[in-house]
Amino acid sequence: MKDEVASGDERARTAGRGGVAVLAAKAFFIVIGLVQQTLLPSLIGLAGYGALSRVLAVASVVNNVVVSSSIQGVSRTVARARAKGESLLEEQALRATLRVHVPLAFGAALLFGLAAPLVGRFEQAPHVVMPLVVASGVVALYGLYAPLIGMLNGRAQFTKQAALDMTFAVLRTIGLLGVGWLFTRRGLPGALGATTGFVLAAACIVPLAARRAGTGKPGGEGRPEVPSPRAYIAQLLPLALAQLGTNVLMQIDITVLGRFLSKGAVVAAAVDPTKAADEWVGVYRACQLFAFLPYQLLFSVTQVLFPMLARAKSEGDTAAVARFAARGARIAMLAGGLMVSVIVAVPEGLLGFAYGREVAARGHDTLRLLAVGQGAFAMLGIAMTVLASLGRERLAAAITMCACVGVSVACFIAIPEGVFGRAQLLATSAATSAALAVALVAGIVAVVRVAGAFVPWTTAARVGIAVGLAFVAGPSVPHVGRYAIVLVAAALGAAYVLFLVVTGELSRADLDDVRALVSRRRGRAG
Repeated sequence: MKDEVASGDERARTAGRGGVAVLAAKAFFIVIGLVQQTLLPSLIGLAGYGALSRVLAVASVVNNVVVSSSIQGVSRTVARARAKGESLLEEQALRATLRVHVPLAFGAALLFGLAAPLVGRFEQAPHVVMPLVVASGVVALYGLYAPLIGMLNGRAQFTKQAALDMTFAVLRTIGLLGVGWLFTRRGLPGALGATTGFVLAAACIVPLAARRAGTGKPGGEGRPEVPSPRAYIAQLLPLALAQLGTNVLMQIDITVLGRFLSKGAVVAAAVDPTKAADEWVGVYRACQLFAFLPYQLLFSVTQVLFPMLARAKSEGDTAAVARFAARGARIAMLAGGLMVSVIVAVPEGLLGFAYGREVAARGHDTLRLLAVGQGAFAMLGIAMTVLASLGRERLAAAITMCACVGVSVACFIAIPEGVFGRAQLLATSAATSAALAVALVAGIVAVVRVAGAFVPWTTAARVGIAVGLAFVAGPSVPHVGRYAIVLVAAALGAAYVLFLVVTGELSRADLDDVRALVSRRRGRAG
């Protein structure tokens, strides 16, 4: 009994330290992403940035589905084999999954390339077809990279996983910026150059990941821990469907908006309709950059929460399932609320800091609305992770797919065609936020029924009040210089934390939990 308790404590400490590593990698990813997105408009132009945003909006849906479902599928398979305590079995399980993922990677890339003309026609933007075809190379390479990361995740080697993700973030930034700039300097489309650089970066990271994770070993057929291709696909498909809905939710608004902006630019008789429409797409993408920050940060929580919940479920520990779900969701809401409160308070200052005055003037009111909706989306992502971890992938997929339909319909109804520019962005952000809020309510109801717990209502209320106060007080915050906004944002974050301390949401126990996660010495003493 003592050995079992000690083993459980060790798993908790390992997961905690791994969570810190993955969280650090995600923070690095966010920072370097800000640098990347800030520099792109100046290197390839705002219109070029908008065209690239059209491409990445579609490509990221496929890439993220491939990455997330592959990591989760391989992680679950390897973790099940690892529980047997046989290292060879882990290698055999990995090889079994690669026999599925390799052909799937190239098949997905082929379909993506063939679909490029259809996307260009829907967006009424034929100039994005060639960059989309090039981006199919990223789809193939991501399909090879992600299963290797899943192997590390299933082995709980979170530090190695984080190191690879950070390396890839650097390579991708160099590729997007460097090659995009070279193309623009030579009079070629910047979006095409940036996409080419993305492919080169992905081509570099795959062999590095293969060296770290290995490619498995043959054998093990017939053992339940080494799935057949058919059995593994049956396990992988629900994960992919759940991720598909989530990632379509992230990009459907900008894709639909791009279509309306292309039509609106023609109606408005713009001198260069393509350039004018791409510039406004670039502005909306700039707003998305900040609005997505809570989700990007909280994604690290899902990577640690998923294996913990899955293992608790496999052990039949319903109390642990509820405890992990509630604790993970509470941490996510506290962290997400911090970021949302800052963004809604000073949207113009943040956009100005990253993109300059022109983008800030065009998009600050859009960002204020969009940040609230994407905050709801971040928590919806946590809820869907809980459902997927507990084997309810189909339910998660149904909720997210319904949300996709809701956002699409809301955008098609709300976005006006008779005007061009700012009004279309505002309508898009309002429609998207409303639909995501409804989806979150449905997600919470589902998680409580399946896991028995989610965010404590007191936490939700306090965070909601804090964000609401920041939203209302935002217009009264004095405008400051481009770099002073960093200090203002820090002060707003401190005010958010102080509010939670005063209301009793945060206590010394929370600080002790954080210290316990990062302190190896205390972990060993426990």
